[in-house]
Amino acid sequence: MDSKTAAKRIIDVNELRVNDVPIVGGKGANLGELTSSGFPVPHAFVLTTVSYDYFISTSKIMPKILAQIKSIDPDSDDTLVAASNNIRELFDKCEIPKDLKDEIKENYNLLLGGKKGFVAVRSSATAEDLPDASFAGQQETYLNVKDEKDLFDKIRKCWSSLFTARAISYRETQGYSHEDVKLAVVVQRMVNSEFAGIMFTVDPHNGAKNIIVEGGYGLGEAMVGGEVTPDTYQVDKSKMAITNKRISKQTWKYIRGPQGGAVKKDIPVDMQKVQKIPDDRVLEIAEIGRQVEIHYDKPMDMEWCIEDNKVYLVQARPITAIGTGKEDSSAGEQVEGGDVVLSGLGASPGMATGRVCIYDVGMSLDVIKDGDVLVTKMTMPDMVPAMSRSVAIVTDEGGMTCHAAIISRELGTPCVVGTGEATNTLKNGEIVTVDGSTGTVYRGEIKKKVVTETAPAAAASAAVFSEQVPITGTKVMVNMSMPSKAEEVAKLPCDGVGLLRSEFLFTNYIGKHPCAVIQEGRAQELIDKLADGVAKVARAFYPRPVTLRTSDFKTNEYRDMKGGANFEPNEDNPMIGWRGCSRYVSDSYREAFMCELKAIKKARDEMGMKNINIMLPFVRTIDEVKQITAMMESVGLRRGLDLKLYFMAEVPVNIFMAEEFCKYCDWFSIGSNDLTQLTMGCDRDSDILGKMGYFDERNPGVKAAIKHLIKVAHKYGNHVSICGQAPSVYPEFCEFLVEQGIDCISLNPDTFIRTKKIIASAEQRVLLQAARKVNRPSCDDEDDF
Repeated sequence: MDSKTAAKRIIDVNELRVNDVPIVGGKGANLGELTSSGFPVPHAFVLTTVSYDYFISTSKIMPKILAQIKSIDPDSDDTLVAASNNIRELFDKCEIPKDLKDEIKENYNLLLGGKKGFVAVRSSATAEDLPDASFAGQQETYLNVKDEKDLFDKIRKCWSSLFTARAISYRETQGYSHEDVKLAVVVQRMVNSEFAGIMFTVDPHNGAKNIIVEGGYGLGEAMVGGEVTPDTYQVDKSKMAITNKRISKQTWKYIRGPQGGAVKKDIPVDMQKVQKIPDDRVLEIAEIGRQVEIHYDKPMDMEWCIEDNKVYLVQARPITAIGTGKEDSSAGEQVEGGDVVLSGLGASPGMATGRVCIYDVGMSLDVIKDGDVLVTKMTMPDMVPAMSRSVAIVTDEGGMTCHAAIISRELGTPCVVGTGEATNTLKNGEIVTVDGSTGTVYRGEIKKKVVTETAPAAAASAAVFSEQVPITGTKVMVNMSMPSKAEEVAKLPCDGVGLLRSEFLFTNYIGKHPCAVIQEGRAQELIDKLADGVAKVARAFYPRPVTLRTSDFKTNEYRDMKGGANFEPNEDNPMIGWRGCSRYVSDSYREAFMCELKAIKKARDEMGMKNINIMLPFVRTIDEVKQITAMMESVGLRRGLDLKLYFMAEVPVNIFMAEEFCKYCDWFSIGSNDLTQLTMGCDRDSDILGKMGYFDERNPGVKAAIKHLIKVAHKYGNHVSICGQAPSVYPEFCEFLVEQGIDCISLNPDTFIRTKKIIASAEQRVLLQAARKVNRPSCDDEDDF
């Protein structure tokens, strides 16, 4: 920056670069950098800090400003707010000098081409939007500024927003001088956006290498301020593919008012719950973000909008606070006590317990005391001092990139946003625990359970004892049936849940045939109860993975359920009849399966249980797989980095066509009971054939099938596990699996310790044999022995 540029009071954005922060602030410098690099940015000019200094010096108000700040009682937010109000009145009473007004008019007319139009007036502080400091939401932005008179007023208000209560408090806390921090003002052509939102080029919650795009209808202020909960899209940065979606209900939006500004407008009912932005447009926005990150060579936070089918960037800054993956040690991992009372989006990781304080606009911030859990519809920038006193924050509205989320991550305070009902569900004074990693709010105090590998569970009741448990290279998981036992079983030193049977969720939480429940108009109840059941297990084991096998009732079992006789045919051999995937693709059961998928979606996204994976039972054909995958994607369950798709390998066709099936899944899980039954042509329920020895997983034909599956799966980068009973019943079969290189063995809890020891012993034997083979001398060396 040369001295001539540094002395300018107004500069066109085309002349600015990222190193011009001292004269145009972080926002102005970044917009100049984006513009010069060819990114789609609405044209703008910037009133530099020279203009700000000129106004301050000619008005002679700085001594009065400092006197007001000196009068603040550090223990009272009310005195902070009063001082801020008095300072801002000083700005309102002072006119902008005429020569500066004339200069502003000239640039304003050039910006609009001499025509009438609207502009956005944005504050840009000189310490704002820097890598080591964030003034997010502290200074103000004004949209749809309509004429010169309005423009002068909003410029003064931007300057005075350098002294909002939250800005004064932030500088006092961070040690910034009130006189040294200056303000520039960006005047930008107003984009009358039909859609808008925010984008982070890494996951702000945990730093994962995903682009997070959030958006909704209308002007972006509703999303930035957390006034509405936006749709959220997760984009795999390496593949540039959407891997996850969370579609939210939006009932209103901000639009341009008749006299400028922004006013609320209701959204038609049929548009409220649908996906707001199509996938191809989301990927276009994400690609722009990826290119911006490459240009800056650092993670970036951007505001975007769409007008007349064109995407614009209206703001960009380095991300100043990213979660560090603390969810690995959060309450969700294993907890004691407390019931889940609310779920939302985990916006800032960590866990904290405190007294609920429900805050509404207009209340004194002094009601929020040290150690409170701040509960509010949405956080406003003025609330930052109170947020800093809170041990946790919970909001009704908002997404991962809203004000509450950003500030909470900067403060290191656990935060859950977008619960929809926190201010109505929670009560003032009650004790709650907030898990910002999983997006869960518990009633009462939650304590982490201490789990060590030297204090495992010994039986189905998971009683703890002091026996040493070996570490294995093979993953060892558990099979789960009853969600009520999840807390106990989770004490085992296991790698997660290899099989959670959905059927038991139906019998324990629903107690009625799913089609009968849907017929009664209770589909949402079905979804909610299934989601609660699977989330209970997932929460107990979090962050360890939980593999949920979707329902695999046979027709005779379904008929026995209440209301089942009206929906189930009579089959002579239900064991190899209408079960598993064949049900899901049939017209008569499709809706029930869609409810299962929606329940999984809710548990993963709304309840924060991203450790849930899906396993499909009794997969017979590739066509089934394609149809089911499409059904999954229709509700937002897309196979990707954080959602693995398993196929049960229990039908011989899975073995014969392993190469084809590998293309559509990540894991195979061997169901040794059914695989043996169908390989041997032996009804597993037949006492006669069982006594005659036909039903035996150790049969060479069954073992050959398993060996082939493992070989092919590994060739194509897939994994193989087993969730049948054979490994725990036959030690030699367990050793066979280890020798073949199986990736995971899932066991019933009562056999876990004993069988894990067998697995460890088998691994040692395999390693020893391999070492001996490598070191065995050749025939030419035999005479040396």
